[in-house]
Amino acid sequence: MSKVIEYRCLNCGGPLQFDSSLQKIKCPYCDAEFDMEEVKSYNEDLANAKPENMEWDVHDKTAAEAELEGLNVYHCDSCGAEVIADGNTSATICPFCESPVILKGRLSGVLKPDYVIPFKYDKEETKDALKNFLKTKLFLPNVFRTENKIEEIKGLYEPFWIYDTGCEGRVDFRAEEINTYIRGDYRIKETKHYRIVREGHLVFDHIPVDGSSTMPDDLMESIEPFDFSGAEDFNAAYLAGYLADKYDVDKDVCAQRANQRVREGTIDQFRTTIHGYDSVRYESSSLSLYDSHCHYALYPVWILNSKWKEDKFTFGMNAQTGKMMGNLPCSPLKYALWFIFFYVLTGALLGLLGGVFVSGAMESDHGIIAGIILGLALGLITPIIFCRYHRKALKPVHEQHGAANYYRSGSMNITSSRDIFLYKTVTKTKISSDTNRNNNRR
Repeated sequence: MSKVIEYRCLNCGGPLQFDSSLQKIKCPYCDAEFDMEEVKSYNEDLANAKPENMEWDVHDKTAAEAELEGLNVYHCDSCGAEVIADGNTSATICPFCESPVILKGRLSGVLKPDYVIPFKYDKEETKDALKNFLKTKLFLPNVFRTENKIEEIKGLYEPFWIYDTGCEGRVDFRAEEINTYIRGDYRIKETKHYRIVREGHLVFDHIPVDGSSTMPDDLMESIEPFDFSGAEDFNAAYLAGYLADKYDVDKDVCAQRANQRVREGTIDQFRTTIHGYDSVRYESSSLSLYDSHCHYALYPVWILNSKWKEDKFTFGMNAQTGKMMGNLPCSPLKYALWFIFFYVLTGALLGLLGGVFVSGAMESDHGIIAGIILGLALGLITPIIFCRYHRKALKPVHEQHGAANYYRSGSMNITSSRDIFLYKTVTKTKISSDTNRNNNRR
């Protein structure tokens, strides 16, 4: 039988929980409150306790025991029930008496986190955040709000590897400078091509990478950023009343994702030093890291699972900042109605303006028809942009690009800056006689 840690109230003996609103340990039975320092010594005593082992290992493994491989059985000190948890669970709640339990041994040695960010939002605030999140989604089916049933809400300390590093090296870009003018019967476009070289160094602090293989990485990155200034030195008492996982993806594997974000972040920051061109695009880079450090931390996340029709929807909320994310279904009817509404509105307006303008320019009644057709064609642009924007808002979950939220402000130092002219291209386009006549008239 494995051992659990349960923080007991010094007043009534009830199980203690971490209260996110008070930022203290609180007894839900007698309302007694305790500071972290008051339970710290108790935590240290429990950490040094040796688990009891009075079992005889003289029998072969049965089929039932084989089914429990990868699971561990814990004894709840409050009600005596056996709590079963998988190999990655560090804190859980007894399903019988709902007492919070912390699984001893999951938070020691290399498994012990360096830091923890405490919960700032409770369960009721999380429900309200989900309602507000759904309100802003224009194309969400109305029945989703009424028939959507939240099946599970759990407060979870998610394991993250936190990377601090400097990055130095060189990034090459290609840039274009475009000049257009009219000469005679031709419209001339001159394009100057440049190679842009930037060399230097900069620093990124506290880039998080999810250390759990069971949690979707794109969902965890969507609820960023986490503010590391709110992190505390790890104390297991913060876990009381919440679930907690330990990492099952090691720091070397997660470093690959951190490296990708550092590379993208460095390119983005170097790009901000380039000015005066009509277009700039990335070409290549040669970068290296220096003074790199990695820490293990637990970050607070609320996970909400809901079911609508036959589909399951998972939402994640940053329990430090309140940022909510999750993908949602789209109503085809709402999409079609909004598209038609904006097309009729903008198409009629642009058709009218186009008919007046083109007919006046062509000095012919045929210009009215041409202008209306042109206006109706241009009228498609507005509903397409509007509908794409709101449909995209239903799928906000995505991996983050770069590491702008973790760039150390003022740390960038450009040691070499070169803008090298490569060549010039010239294109000529014949201007129609009608267009040329209108240009001369103006």
